[in-house]
Amino acid sequence: MARGNIGRVRATRSAGVLPVVLAITSAALLTGAAVYTVDRAGCVDPGQYIRHDNHIELVGGCVDGSELPAAPRESAHEADAKSGVQPSNFRP
Repeated sequence: MARGNIGRVRATRSAGVLPVVLAITSAALLTGAAVYTVDRAGCVDPGQYIRHDNHIELVGGCVDGSELPAAPRESAHEADAKSGVQPSNFRP
């Protein structure tokens, strides 16, 4: 009888090791994929933020202004002011 219990304990321990091994393996693969992706990004100049009088500007970096969509002509606040719509979270 004692011999049968030892076999069950070993089977339970070995079954508990498999999820740990799989978790460590998947974590290592995801880490490797992240390092590979960052390495292949090709951005040498990360850019820097410079504060001006009333705004902050990103100078440098990998984003080209021609790749960005055009900014709207008027802001959402100006459009709401023209139409008379008050924001739902406005509290005087």
